[in-house]
Amino acid sequence: MARVKIVIPDNKIGSFAIPVRITDINYGNHVGNDSFVSILHEARVKWLNQYNLTELNIDGVGLIMSDLEIEFKKESFYGDIIEVQLSVGEISRVGFELYYQLNTKRNEGSVILAIAKTGMVCYNYLNKKMSAIPDVLKNLLAQK
Repeated sequence: MARVKIVIPDNKIGSFAIPVRITDINYGNHVGNDSFVSILHEARVKWLNQYNLTELNIDGVGLIMSDLEIEFKKESFYGDIIEVQLSVGEISRVGFELYYQLNTKRNEGSVILAIAKTGMVCYNYLNKKMSAIPDVLKNLLAQK
């Protein structure tokens, strides 16, 4: 079976600490795969919020996740503080790739929990059409 292999670009655009909540824990007593997706979403929202932007309004345009890949590495548990590092991949006229590396501290070292990539598309919710990336977002994505 072929496994997903994600390579994180070097151009980091942010890092955010997200605590694991008790509701993130599944019956295996670790963070569930659905909660990892929520943690990615939280990091993306925190990144936008620091610039007073939201996923529903970036200069009149919203964002839609068009695809998602996750490479799970290690379990995460209640009480972990997950550091999510964001990086930018390819940028097109209407979309871009965001990469995520999720780490936590264990035994006085850093452990990679997961690596992920999301494809994000700019979307005008009023017109129900894809839209060009607004300049304000292009500028944020170009920060290296």
